[in-house]
Amino acid sequence: MNALVSRAVLIAALLMLAMGIQAAEKRKFCIFDPLGATGPIFNLTKQTKVKALGWGYDLDMLAFTDEKVAADDFKVGQCDAALLTDIRAREFNSFTGTLVAVGAIPGYGELETILKTLTSKKAAPLMREGKYEVAGIAPAGAIYIFLRDRTIDRVEKIQGKKIATLDYDPAAVTMVRHVGASVVSATASSFAGKFNNGSVDVAYAPAVAYTPLELYKGIGPDGGIVNYNFAQMTFQVVLHADRFKPEFGQKMREYYHGRYGEFMEIIKQAEAEIPETTWVRPSIDVTDGFDKMLKDVRISLRDEGVYSKKALKLMLKVRCKSDPTKAECVDGRE
Repeated sequence: MNALVSRAVLIAALLMLAMGIQAAEKRKFCIFDPLGATGPIFNLTKQTKVKALGWGYDLDMLAFTDEKVAADDFKVGQCDAALLTDIRAREFNSFTGTLVAVGAIPGYGELETILKTLTSKKAAPLMREGKYEVAGIAPAGAIYIFLRDRTIDRVEKIQGKKIATLDYDPAAVTMVRHVGASVVSATASSFAGKFNNGSVDVAYAPAVAYTPLELYKGIGPDGGIVNYNFAQMTFQVVLHADRFKPEFGQKMREYYHGRYGEFMEIIKQAEAEIPETTWVRPSIDVTDGFDKMLKDVRISLRDEGVYSKKALKLMLKVRCKSDPTKAECVDGRE
């Protein structure tokens, strides 16, 4: 008798699940992952499908290896939602697109504070810009400089070198030109190949790109990775706000923040897997030089309207709470 009851309960549960899926509204979720449907980003993101079903949406998860195509398809409405890097997402939300501002978030502690703040309901208006809404932010790791020649370890030595540059990112182009290096146009999908085959001397990426994109081939025996956080990269979920219920975005933001530790575990593991001998550890005077250069670039991009002033002020506030002895904290200006 108990077996019959258990079977009946199981059948009823499966029927309810099937009815829920059938009743859920279909939406297309376009996900950028350089490795496509087998990549780590896609595999982490596809878990969103189960959560979304409970909120009334059946997400059709589509993998894109070309981020520009994913962003363009989203922009013209072929995708209802998209997972993009913060650089591409800046087109849809200037505030969250400024989180990748060079030198603005010095460490993972500050990043966690900022993302927690932006998950609150009070921050919801900042997540909406026009018809678009940012419905989730996930850490992708600190951006490091990858070198084919490890002696290029200070600002002045980068002059004249070729750098694989995301040319659709004004911040990257400005920084490369600021140090007197040569811009070699690249995309998130092509920069690794240019670095590995020697077309460029320098590239930049988070540690999670080291193994899957085989950046160790470009580093070879003479190169290295500068152990200095030039920026914090994030992935952002962007929605056509009018295609989802008003509460959907907030639920998604809370869900992604709840997975912060999961994403960070992957980042820290990737950083730990890089051989100790590969890291180039700059001296204090070198890091001070980097700090000054990045602040100059940051202010220039703020004045040009590339970076959001409001976002920069928030990040300054978090930096100063973490280390109030910084010179920039005395006048409180960014």
